[in-house]
Amino acid sequence: MMLGKKLHVKKNDTVIVITGKDKAKTGKVLQILPKKDGVLVEGINIVKRHTRPRGSEAGAIVEKEAVIHVSNVMIYCNKCGKPVRTRINTLEDGKKVRICVKCGEAFDK
Repeated sequence: MMLGKKLHVKKNDTVIVITGKDKAKTGKVLQILPKKDGVLVEGINIVKRHTRPRGSEAGAIVEKEAVIHVSNVMIYCNKCGKPVRTRINTLEDGKKVRICVKCGEAFDK
């Protein structure tokens, strides 16, 4: 069994879209899809899906988030107020944390 790739974002990270129709919008990562190299971000890449009527349930047009490629998002640092790259530092207790390259703010608490 092959595991998916390791991505630079994790669930619940705040990210900013750097290209595409939702450029400069920020949102929280809802889901990571390593096999598709994608992320599902809250309020980003909204698409309309038409659902068929099922039994007593009526058909409808549902708006929901679609997958966006991981290369189109960057982690957003609240301290810097900018999209940033991350670096991995090892703490004294051996725990690895992601930190902001610009200001040193830790993303993993």
